[in-house]
This record gives sequence, C-alpha cells and structure tokens, in this order.
Amino acid sequence: MAADSKANLTLPVLPLDDEVVLPGMVVPLDLSDTDVRAAVEAAQAAARPSGGGNKPKVLLVPRVDGTYAATGVLGTVEQVGRLSDGDPGALIRGVGRVRIGAGTTGPGAALWVEGAVVEETVPDPLPGSVTELVKEYKALATDWLKKRGAWQVVDRVQQIDGISQLADNAGYSPFLTTAQKIELLETSDPIARLKLATEQLRDHLAEQDVAEAIAKDVQEGVDKQQREFLLRRQLDAVRKELRELNGQEGEDESDDYRARVEAADLPEKVREAALKEVEKLERASDQSPEGSWIRTWLDTVLELPWNERTEDAYDIQGAKAVLDAEHAGLQDVKERITEYLAVRKRRADRGLGVVGGRRGGAVLALVGPPGVGKTSLGESVAHAMGRKFVRVALGGVRDEAEIRGHRRTYVGALPGRIVRAIKEAGSMNPVVLLDEIDKVGSDFRGDPAAALLEVLDPAQNHTFRDHYLEVELDLSDVVFLATANVLEAIPEALLDRMELVRLDGYTEDEKIVIARDHLVPRQLERAGLEPGEVTLDDSALRKLAGEYTREAGVRNLERAIARLLRKVAAQHELGDHELPFTITHEELRGLIGRPHHVPESAQDPAERRTAVPGVATGLAVTGAGGDVLFVEASLADPETGAAGLTLTGQLGDVMKESAQIALSFLRSHGAELELPVADLKDRGVHIHFPAGAVPKDGPSAGVTMTTSLASLLSGRLVRTDVAMTGEVSLTGRVLPIGGVKQKLLAAHRAGITTVVIPKRNEADLDDVPAEILDKLEVHPVTDVRQVLEIALSPADVPVAAAA
Repeated sequence: MAADSKANLTLPVLPLDDEVVLPGMVVPLDLSDTDVRAAVEAAQAAARPSGGGNKPKVLLVPRVDGTYAATGVLGTVEQVGRLSDGDPGALIRGVGRVRIGAGTTGPGAALWVEGAVVEETVPDPLPGSVTELVKEYKALATDWLKKRGAWQVVDRVQQIDGISQLADNAGYSPFLTTAQKIELLETSDPIARLKLATEQLRDHLAEQDVAEAIAKDVQEGVDKQQREFLLRRQLDAVRKELRELNGQEGEDESDDYRARVEAADLPEKVREAALKEVEKLERASDQSPEGSWIRTWLDTVLELPWNERTEDAYDIQGAKAVLDAEHAGLQDVKERITEYLAVRKRRADRGLGVVGGRRGGAVLALVGPPGVGKTSLGESVAHAMGRKFVRVALGGVRDEAEIRGHRRTYVGALPGRIVRAIKEAGSMNPVVLLDEIDKVGSDFRGDPAAALLEVLDPAQNHTFRDHYLEVELDLSDVVFLATANVLEAIPEALLDRMELVRLDGYTEDEKIVIARDHLVPRQLERAGLEPGEVTLDDSALRKLAGEYTREAGVRNLERAIARLLRKVAAQHELGDHELPFTITHEELRGLIGRPHHVPESAQDPAERRTAVPGVATGLAVTGAGGDVLFVEASLADPETGAAGLTLTGQLGDVMKESAQIALSFLRSHGAELELPVADLKDRGVHIHFPAGAVPKDGPSAGVTMTTSLASLLSGRLVRTDVAMTGEVSLTGRVLPIGGVKQKLLAAHRAGITTVVIPKRNEADLDDVPAEILDKLEVHPVTDVRQVLEIALSPADVPVAAAA
C-alpha cells in the first residue's frame, strides 16, 4: 500500500486560489485569469514540438493566502474554447498527484517547476476491512446524493471500483473546505485517503441530520402558527356569518375578551391571569363547558372595580352631625367612627395613606339587643364617610363557600359574598355590614365563621384570595361593621379580630326623641297621612315606650305607632275623626287597648308579686337586652314535703350552684341574721324562677336568691321598688357581675327606683346615661347583709306565721 515517486516532470504551474482539484476531476477554468492563461499557453507551446497528438500538461497547485501546497495534480488540457458565459476557458482533467520540486525555466510567462509523479499501490485482493470501508463510503455518498436529488450520479459512484478513484471523487463534494480538500490531496496512501473521505462525509451527514431536525421543528412551529391563524380567521368568519344570520351584528366587541382585558384598568397580576384565561378560551371550542366557565370568570373579573375608590369625606364636624341627625344616643359608636375619620384625615394630610401594602380599614363589632339600630347605623356610617354601603346578611349561612366562593370546577360556581359585595358597591373601599354574624352556623360543608377570619384580619385581608377568583383582592381599605345580638355566640378567634362596641339599648327619653324625629314621620308616610294631620304628643310617646312596649330597641314602639296611625286613618275614613288630630296618653287605651307592661310600682299593693314574703326582684341580661327577674321561694310542709333543695325554671348549672351557695350561707349565718334556720334542716326548700319556658343561667342572681330565702324565713316583705344583682359567696361577699348598664336600663323601664349592685361594679355606672342615674337610687354593696338591710321591709307579721 506504499506510494513511491518516480518519472520526474517539468511542468508549468497553474495556481488555483482557494480551490482544489483532485485526480479524476474535470474542471473548466477561466482563461481571463492571467496566471491560468500563462500556464495554458506555456503548456501548449511545450506540446507543439513533440507532436504525436500529446495534450498540453499543466501542474494544478492550490494556493492559499499566496502559499502553494507541497503536492499538485498533473492536469491535461482537454479543450480550449468558450465557457457558457462567453468568456475564454479551458477544460482540464486531473490525472495524478505530483510532488513539487525545485523551480526551473521554460517557455512562456508561466512559472515552471520540476515534479515527481506519485505512484500508488493497492493490495490485491483487498482486505475485508477495506472492502467494508468501500461499502460504507458508497452508502454514505449514495445517501447524501439522494438527499440532494442527484439520482443520475448515484450509479456513477456505485460503478467506481478503484480505491484511489473513489476517495478522489470526494473532491466534487461542495461541503468540504479548502483545507479538507488539501488534506485529501496530500494524503498519498489510497486507503488512508478513503478513510479520511469517509469520516468527512459521515461528519457532514450527522451535521446535516441535526440541521434538518432543527429546521423541521422550526418549520412545524411556523406551520402550526400559520395553520392556527388561518383556522381562527375562518372561525371568526363563520361566527360572523352566524351572527348576521341570527341578527346579532352588535356582539363582536363584547365577545372580544382579549380587547376588553387589555383595555380594562386591571392590576398587573390580575391582567396576567386574565390573559392566560383568554388564551384558554381561544383554544377551547364553543361546545366545551370550560368555555362558559372561563367567560363567566372573565365577566366577573372585568366587572370588579379593581382601581375604583371613593374619596373619604374628611369633614369631621359634618360626619358627626350626620350621625347625630340619623341616630339618637349610641355615643360610643359615634365617637369611634369620629375617631377613625379624624385619624384617617391626619394620615392623609401627612402622606401616610398606604403602609406596607395595607390601608387603614376598620373592623367594628356592634353587639346589642334587637331593634337598637345596629343595621341602620352601618348605612349612617357610610353616609358620614361618603362611601358606598353594602349589606351582607349572614344569618343562617352554613356553607364556607358562601364567604370564600366555590372552586370554578363546580357547576354554577360563584364568588363569595365578600367579592359580590365589592362588585355591588362599585368601589374597593365601601362600608360592608356583616349582619347577624352571631347567627352563622357550621356543618359538614365547613365553618363560615372560620372563613371570615382572613376577611376581618387587618394584617391579612390586603391579600384576600377568593376560591373562585384565585387572584389577590385588597380588602384593607374596606370598613367592616359586624352586628350581633349575643356576644357569646361569636367564636373567640373571630371576636379577637374585631373592635367591640356595645349598644346596650335606649333610655326612655332617647326613645321619645327617636319616635318623634324618625319613627312618626316614617309611619305617617306609610299610613298615607300628611305631616301635621296626626300628631302624637310626648306624653303619648312616653306611655307607649313605658307601658305598651318594654324593650331595649324601638321596633315594637314603631309597630305601636304604626297601629295608632292606622286606627286614626281608618276612623277618619269612617267619619269618626276629623283631621288634624292629636293623640294624647289618655286616648291610647281607646285606640289600641290596655297597656301590656304596667310597672310593679303602679299596681295595687295587694297585687304585686312581692306582696308576700319569699319573692325578690332581680336583674338579668337576655338576648333582647336587660330585664327584671323575679325569684320565688317556699318551704314545704314538714309532714308532707321531703327535705332538700328543689329548683325549677330551666336553670343552668351556674345558677343552680348560686342557689346552693345562698342556702348554705343562710344555714351557717342564720343565727347572726336572726333567722329561724332550724326549719331549713327538716323542711324542703323550693326556689322557682317564673317564665319557666325561658332558659336562665349565670351567677348574678345569687343575692336575689339569698334575699328571697331571707324574706321567706323572716316573714319580712321585699320592697317593691328595689331590684338587685350580684354574685354571692359562701362568706356573704357580693362579687361583681356584667351587664350593669343594661340591667339599670331594664330597672328604669320596669319602674324600679332603688337598685343594689356590687361595690366593684361602681365604675360601670359611668356608662349609664345621666338621666337614668338621676332617677335611680343605686346602692353599691360589698356584703349580703347590706343587701338585706336595704331590700327587706320591717316585718308586719310574726316569724312563725310567715314560715
């Protein structure tokens, strides 16, 4: 397989700039090039003297950057003439390799050199590895030619038998660089040259496969986009035709959700989420249920007032005037709203509107009995602040999704009530009234009160997430007002997130003002009467509030006024009354019947409950406000009754324990109090709380039960005008209780003039209106003996007869 050199030749050099010709190749050369023409002419001049039909010979040498290669190719000039473009040219065939030697002289202007022809030897027969190499090269060459569509060349390549010729055939490959072709030219061993050509062809095919795969992927992507674009255009055209067919030409713009989202003033994250849903909608078919879900979601998002806010009215005096004009009394909540507005105004004046992404919202819990104006107060707060008002009724809500919304995968899914309230208000800072928050229930569908924890937490609600929207909603600027009747029914964690404001009910004077300024004008309008046609004087209103209705609020008072006005309107239509007409307290009985709540002090002494020993008047707090509570005690006949303590009236455990404590105190201190306690050992004691259908519990009836038993044993009556409240201990200490304000208001409504309270509750008297304290004689006490001195009247009958 060695190649040796012999047969020295002297040839003109035909330089090839950045080109390489291998043996076996036939190439046309342009004779307009000076070097090419000089070499061809010199070869022709040298061939003429020899005659015999010898063709002119030249030495084809690659020249790169002015440097000649060490090996050239012996070429014969086959033909001289015109090229296809009309320029003069010569057709030259490569014959064999020539190693270039020293330069010499010759005819013409060409460069002449001496060279030795490289003889190539190939083993015969060929080894198996060489045969496999030949097959591989032909296969690779055929594959490449087929990809280029050069089918006519495939057969020619397959017919080449010589190893050297097969390797030199790579010179036609356009993908080889000049350096690669020079490497092939200078490799004199045919087998090594074929290996090199095979590697070059294999590498090129591998690169071509990668390039084709990339091009295919790119083309497929482009084709998909073009196809999707075309299909969407066709779909738009079909939809347009269908709309025109159904007479719905005006729906184009409303259906274009992308344009609506881009035109809407949305926060950045909300816009991104909406555009993602628009892309899903564009991919979904009209028959897909997902399309309707996405449209509903997009409609909800686009209807929310993401950047709409009302400017707060920072007229503090004006806001206070609005609250005073719309609600009498309720000083605590009015002061709290005024403080809130004043702080907001100062923060706004100093540029402290938003801190840490949160604004200065408020969460207030208005707790009080029914009818005191908790719900209407929310509307007045919104009016005073210049904000929108929305009421959310929570009574009976048991599903957690009512607050946080349903997942969109559910059929008929909707956002929660909080999001719907924001949407209804049309601004991001309304006053939202969460009505009857203590009536929220829980069952297997979750606990709505727990879902309210995030809504009502000022530290969390600036990033509130509704399950339906799944985007952050800022509730930090919303003023939440929650109303409740019973404080104990609100979960402790929820109550901890709200600021508690108690509304304990109205005094009688406040009820008269409310009735005169608000209730009577409203009911006159509802009864179809003009202002001034019917007048209720203050005496009639006072009697209505004191004897016809006994409540913390004013609902029953408004019903009584409505009934009065209906009576007057009906009698006027029947001709019994002429208008205008004035209603005084003397005419109430004739119009609406007798009073329902006559104070004990106004009854005949013989008909009062405390007309017999063993009955005392206590004070209690119920869901409807404060109320009076009577305690009755009796001793069983020693021959027929069983010894022990009997309690009736639906009493709770705490109240039962209070009765045991009262009895134990009297047994241990009876001699000191001059009571015949010996009867307590052999005779049964029965304590009863009337209104047995109403459950009762709490420790504040302790002094009342003690007084009732002491009255029973001593035979001394309990004063009719005295009511009491307080927890009693085994040593006779009077301990503090709650609800002092509500209890004193109830005592005033019931006609009580003297009230006994624990000494440690004396500070709570500051919350009681001054006009009520002026009409009550309040005795703060520390010991039950003081209670007995105040409450028990001198005995009129002997102790034995009373017992």
